[in-house]
Amino acid sequence: MHSEWRCDECGPVLPMHIAEHVGPAILAAVIAQVVHGPTRVPLWCLWPLLPGWTVTGTGWAGDERTGVRATVMACSGPAPLGGGPADLMLIAEEPGVGLGSRFAGTRGPDPGPVLAASVENTGPHAKIKVAGHPTPLWSVESQPDRSAYAGEAKGVWLWVVAWPATTGYMLAGGVTLRDLTVWLPPELVFGAPSPYLHGKA
Repeated sequence: MHSEWRCDECGPVLPMHIAEHVGPAILAAVIAQVVHGPTRVPLWCLWPLLPGWTVTGTGWAGDERTGVRATVMACSGPAPLGGGPADLMLIAEEPGVGLGSRFAGTRGPDPGPVLAASVENTGPHAKIKVAGHPTPLWSVESQPDRSAYAGEAKGVWLWVVAWPATTGYMLAGGVTLRDLTVWLPPELVFGAPSPYLHGKA
């Protein structure tokens, strides 16, 4: 018998909590979980939102013993190269959690080993502004229907996972992320729940 959550492939894992829908009250409740727990990870959001984009879901990983160890924010909108809707997951996680790997569709608890080789051999594949600072991201392995980038911000891993794969091109267009645990814009626009946050990934 084990008291922790377990994955058949990965062993012990942290429980994941996904809000059924998202709005001002739900977002405030998730932020309260992050801010008042024993640990502190960012809750990243596109801000300003790109034209036609909305916030479409949020969640976190952890329990009452560990506190919040990872957060995820979903944003959705028109695909940058046309052809329908696009979805973006913004994940902040402490080392070893594995939430970013789950959305990227790869194995392993974090991108550390792969990212170390990429940083040594290539320049960043994207640069975005995170909490006011230019932040490099490197492309990492993912399932073919999506693209995934990873880097570091505020002392924890930052993942950006996008569907369809071509949505990753939007990172070249001056994307800015803000930490909602520091400041919550009252002008946020909310949309229908992202299918990728709710099990399609």
